[in-house]
Amino acid sequence: MKWLIGALSFFYISAASAADVDSETDARQWLGNMAQAMQSLNYDMSLVILQPGGTVEPYRWRHGVIDGKTVEHLSMLNGPGRDVVRVDNVVSYFEPNVPAFSIHSTSINGPISGTLLRNPSALTASYDFVLVGRSRVAGRATQQIRIISRDKSRYGYSLWLDQETSLPLKLDMLDSQGKVLEQVQITSVAVTVNAEESLQNVDVANLPEVLIANPAAANAHRWYAGWLPDGMEEIMRDRHRLPVTGAPVDYLLLSDGLIDVSVYVQPVGDATTGEQAFRVGSDTYFSTQIGQLTVTIVGKLPPQTANRIAQSLVVKVP
Repeated sequence: MKWLIGALSFFYISAASAADVDSETDARQWLGNMAQAMQSLNYDMSLVILQPGGTVEPYRWRHGVIDGKTVEHLSMLNGPGRDVVRVDNVVSYFEPNVPAFSIHSTSINGPISGTLLRNPSALTASYDFVLVGRSRVAGRATQQIRIISRDKSRYGYSLWLDQETSLPLKLDMLDSQGKVLEQVQITSVAVTVNAEESLQNVDVANLPEVLIANPAAANAHRWYAGWLPDGMEEIMRDRHRLPVTGAPVDYLLLSDGLIDVSVYVQPVGDATTGEQAFRVGSDTYFSTQIGQLTVTIVGKLPPQTANRIAQSLVVKVP
């Protein structure tokens, strides 16, 4: 009898493990279909970013493939306006009272991570993907996928994909208790045979020039994070002076492909405030004093993770 119970237990554990593997495989297949759809279809979406008790930001997002060339346009619909245009690997930004500029990039920095939308396999070092079930979003049948931080150091996500086109229709960012911290909701979507007319009329010749990065900025300082969440890495650094006080500040930009985290290191000022942690919308602002330095971290991550990154900062001597 003990042998039978043990055999049955092994069978159920093995079956559960196989189901988990199948669920992750199916989830990755759906995400692969999404990435293909995002890059090959002509679509016109309306969407809003919702933060409980906070703001509502509406956008219009258009994408087209014209004679083998990809053209994409993201427009913020409230306030003074902000437009981003991508033509293949050049992204141009247009904002009021700021000179227009372009950078080299294969995706727009928009409401949903470009890595998730176009190269989700790059996130597997940081997150697990689990197929959940079917639902309805914006009147359309969807497949839900959970995105779970591998080391539990970041927030989780629920993603709903359109069953017909595999396009994303909703993305929720969730804390450890399942509370929604931010929601990106597609309110309407149209997929067409031909690209929207305004995309076909984009004048590539009149887009702003591409900015050239300063290679010397990479060695501006020697601060490094001794610990980072799984899959997160440094992607940029520089040193500059704050516009109001003129105080020097070292800056690190970290990313795991799904979220970006900004780290600021500067000398302690005359008035110290100790440790502070609060959230504005879905962004955590964490500041602490380490020796004679003030470390401030901003990003969509839990305060305890921000604190661990701050406490791990070290100086590497050449």
